[in-house]
Amino acid sequence: MANMKDIARIAKVSLGTVSHVLNNSANVRGPLRKRVLDAVEAVSYQPSQLARGLRRDKTNVIGMVIPDITNPFFPAVVRGAEDIAFSNGYRLILCNTDNDHSKELAHLNELRTYLPAGLIVIPSNFSDLTAQAESYRRAGTGVVCVDRLPKEWAGDSVTANNEEGALNATRHLIQMGHTRLAMIIGPLRLTNARERLNGFRHALKEAKLQLGSEYVQETTFDKQGGYSKTLLLLRLIPRPTAIFAGNDMIAIGTLRAIRETGLRCPEDVSVMGFDDLDFAEVTDPALSSVSQSGYQLGTTAAHVLIERLHGDKSPPKHIVLKTTLSLRNSVTVPPLENSH
Repeated sequence: MANMKDIARIAKVSLGTVSHVLNNSANVRGPLRKRVLDAVEAVSYQPSQLARGLRRDKTNVIGMVIPDITNPFFPAVVRGAEDIAFSNGYRLILCNTDNDHSKELAHLNELRTYLPAGLIVIPSNFSDLTAQAESYRRAGTGVVCVDRLPKEWAGDSVTANNEEGALNATRHLIQMGHTRLAMIIGPLRLTNARERLNGFRHALKEAKLQLGSEYVQETTFDKQGGYSKTLLLLRLIPRPTAIFAGNDMIAIGTLRAIRETGLRCPEDVSVMGFDDLDFAEVTDPALSSVSQSGYQLGTTAAHVLIERLHGDKSPPKHIVLKTTLSLRNSVTVPPLENSH
């Protein structure tokens, strides 16, 4: 593999001149610059980012850690972050934790050896990043948490207004006439799950509706969790006429369970999701959902991080993005009679 000494020999210039051309660290006269660049092309030279990082204590790499690459919400967050990182001269390295805190720690410890300029982290279920993040910050590496926050997190963060989104969704169900509502929520260790449940309960309290604890089911943020918990809810007496799913993946499982038990959505049971993923428009029926932009979460987080890397010393930023309701065909008025 060619190195800078080879380039200097071919271009018949000093090693310092090659370094200045490659790093734009000093003005080099046109003819000399052209000789260096021609030599670079002749040997197909690729600079070592790690070697550059060792000289500068940082590379141009941003590490991004996400909990579940198979959940369609997270790739949109990654895409938003990568677009902003790339346009600012940074490159994104992606690590998937499978919601496993031990795997998350392994990624964070190994990423440190690559001298990243910054980190964007969507925490795992049991995440407590305080010690790791403080270690990175002491080394001058920026850290931003996205979507959900670790315990006692005090650093930069970008989240959606989960509580307001759930509040508005539940209000809509109540305004449609539903009084027997249920919610299937993700792991309550996660801040976004707790906030969505708080919004649901706030709307019930506002409407002076009381539900038994069995009408709130905690599960994983995936289709199987939604399916199994919906089967439990549909056996309750009285059966709920509307189910608010804590995310769209749960809602997909809910729709399947309703169909397999011989019921109809929305005629027998209305369903509301959260995330408004692309497939919500093509489910049967099309899924009503709280819309939050994963792409905007990613772009906003990357902007915050890059501002830090460029010298922003302001207090920690806690940015909360608005949500909206996307109403489709999975919600209607409750049935006039419910034999259950």
